[in-house]
Amino acid sequence: MNWSLIISILISCLQGGESAFDEECPTLADGDNMSQTQLLDRLTHGCRYDRLERPITYTETGTRLPVDVYMRAYIYFMQNLEAHDLQFKIYALLQMRYLDPRLNFRSVSPKRRQPILGEQQLRDSLWMPHIFLANERDSSILGTTEKDILTSISPDGTVIVSNRIKATLYCWLNLKKFPFDEQDCSTVLESWMYNTSELVLHWEQKRPITYDPALHLTEFLLQRSWSNETVINADLSDLRHGAFAGNYSSLSFTVHLTRVVGFYLMDYFFPSMLIVAISWVSFWLQADQAPPRITLGTSTMLTFITLASAQGKTLPKVSYIKVSEVWFLGCTIFIFGSMVEFAFVNTIWRRKQNVPLKKLNSKHILKSTLSPHLLRRRSHARSRSFSGMARQLDTSSLGGAGFNNYLTVNLPITTITEGQVMGQRREGFTSQKRMGSGQAMSASSQKIDISFVESAFTVPPSGQPAAALSETTPQMYNNNRSEGSGNGAEEMDFTGWTTLTPQEIAMWIDSRARLVFPVAFLVFNLFFWTFVYCI
Repeated sequence: MNWSLIISILISCLQGGESAFDEECPTLADGDNMSQTQLLDRLTHGCRYDRLERPITYTETGTRLPVDVYMRAYIYFMQNLEAHDLQFKIYALLQMRYLDPRLNFRSVSPKRRQPILGEQQLRDSLWMPHIFLANERDSSILGTTEKDILTSISPDGTVIVSNRIKATLYCWLNLKKFPFDEQDCSTVLESWMYNTSELVLHWEQKRPITYDPALHLTEFLLQRSWSNETVINADLSDLRHGAFAGNYSSLSFTVHLTRVVGFYLMDYFFPSMLIVAISWVSFWLQADQAPPRITLGTSTMLTFITLASAQGKTLPKVSYIKVSEVWFLGCTIFIFGSMVEFAFVNTIWRRKQNVPLKKLNSKHILKSTLSPHLLRRRSHARSRSFSGMARQLDTSSLGGAGFNNYLTVNLPITTITEGQVMGQRREGFTSQKRMGSGQAMSASSQKIDISFVESAFTVPPSGQPAAALSETTPQMYNNNRSEGSGNGAEEMDFTGWTTLTPQEIAMWIDSRARLVFPVAFLVFNLFFWTFVYCI
């Protein structure tokens, strides 16, 4: 057996194995003479680096530690809140920093002190913490993927990855005080794959959230912002993190926005005030001018509804009442009230009967205007008492008369109506005012002397002298008045009363409406704006 040949074959095999191993796991010796690409290829070679496995560090006692990832955000631009869709857009630079000991090249390349820089290709060769926007509707990387991703590896193994993103985020708005509302909109970052035992998110200690100095919103003012770190608990009923239960680290930053109301004041509130004031012009038009007053009322109502509906189309349909809706209802009530006032005074203007007033003040005018039937029933009751008395005189004096010895004269029986009584009372009251106490007519001269009429023109029956009839007639008149009073027909005493025509009452109501409506609208505005700015 040729042992020398066997030994030479074994030596050649061992040398070939070493060279094969060197080809599978390239050496890191003489790293200073390598290029940046060569050094990265050897650091991330499969024999040393697994990009599917997170960096693992241990404490002195051998406890496995989670990876600490530090975040920073720089906001380039924020688009106005879209109230209808409950969302807003941001353009931001998100930067995360973590330590990966496997990428430490300080010992293999001591002369290389600058970090290794790359773009997406470098990032794809490294392990990355999977972080997502929890309240996003849509997100994407700005520009090209090669252009807007920056990756940096420091000599101690610190990895910094920066992404420029555009994200559409949900913001659950509270519109109860719209358009005087203030909104808090958050951006929430969470770990997707690793729970808190494997990965913990932190904000950078210094200036974690910064904004572009030229950042400006057209409808809102950015008042302040703050950041927060928390832990999200996920269970099997919550698929927020897939089907994995546990506690997941979360970061958020919130911006406090105040709506600028200048647009709404100029385009909604001031025009609606003018529309309500225009509806009051009808109070200066005469009550019988129905066409212009109806046209003015309906046109102001329709114009205001169109204005309010155009403003409300940009808002979501929420279940609670907004401040803008309170303003809409208030202005609608005032415009509708001016139309109701016209219908009321127009109805009064078309009445035929005058209205007697005990006193010329607002209380008695409104009471007599709103309840005219009570006075009318009393006047009709007195008219019926006069007509009943006249029929009694006719039957008693002529019923048993003999037509052989006397001449019978049939006279028409006159019923004293409400208008005649009212007219005689007004004439007496007005003449007393004009002529004075010395020239005033006596109250007895204003009354209709029924006894004189009957005694002068009625022929006495057989066997009864005419004088007896003229003596009994006043007594019957007085008895009839007493009987009428006992039956509920109360005699109206109009001494000291005055009378207004329906036209005068309608003009009086219009004159009062010219003051009441503006004062009431000012009171409404006082309460409304106090609630908006003080509560």
